Amino acid sequence: MRFGVFLPPQAEARAVPVLYWLSGLTCTEENFIVKAGAQRVAAELGLAIVVPDTSPRGLKIPGESDSYDFGLGAGFYVDATQAPWSRGYRMYSYVVKELPGVIDSNFPVDPARTGIFGHSMGGHGALTIALKNPQTYKSVSAFAPICSAMRCPWGEKALTGYLGPDRALWQDYDASALVESRGWKGPAPLVDQGTTDQFLESQLKPELLKEACRRTGVPLDLRLQAGYDHSYFFIASFIEDHLRFHARNL
Repeated sequence: MRFGVFLPPQAEARAVPVLYWLSGLTCTEENFIVKAGAQRVAAELGLAIVVPDTSPRGLKIPGESDSYDFGLGAGFYVDATQAPWSRGYRMYSYVVKELPGVIDSNFPVDPARTGIFGHSMGGHGALTIALKNPQTYKSVSAFAPICSAMRCPWGEKALTGYLGPDRALWQDYDASALVESRGWKGPAPLVDQGTTDQFLESQLKPELLKEACRRTGVPLDLRLQAGYDHSYFFIASFIEDHLRFHARNL
């Protein structure tokens, strides 16, 4: 596995807060590093940023590169239980347990001040991981997240392939379902969504997350950004807001 780490200048003198960024379908660790424009503000705020890949590489599982939305570049931040994917597609455990162990042991970060954010499939990952691990992640935000993986074509394909057909098992990887079952006591999640995103109605469905939060009394800062699409231009336009949001809460 490859990952990128940005350390701010403040890390030379003390342990700093750390943010984990989870990327979307087809991405590697490089997309955020090159396109998001996060380093300047992260340096100012004293935030470390860790950027993992989106799936295992090199397992050579037959068919893993046949489609863009399943297999390579599409780990969906779940722990697969179905063969052959269970052999290595365990992105949830990688992000939550294995990678932080490596980071905490080798870089001057303060694990007590950890946040998580992401885009699209990675927004789904950030929300579900934070909701299941509130003791670890003190803040969470997302750009154009898949808000209910159980109720969109991308999610249904991935969850069927990785977890099998029992939809009851899928609820553990569905942000809207997790809000209803577990709640959230941390700062209101910040979610930005472009209004001209081509995946807005078919795949992302922020209204489902908004309704789940309303029913359970969980605060949510959902911002609909007029004219923005699903691209890294959208992310770069609002990344400073997200970094400052996390810095305030970490």
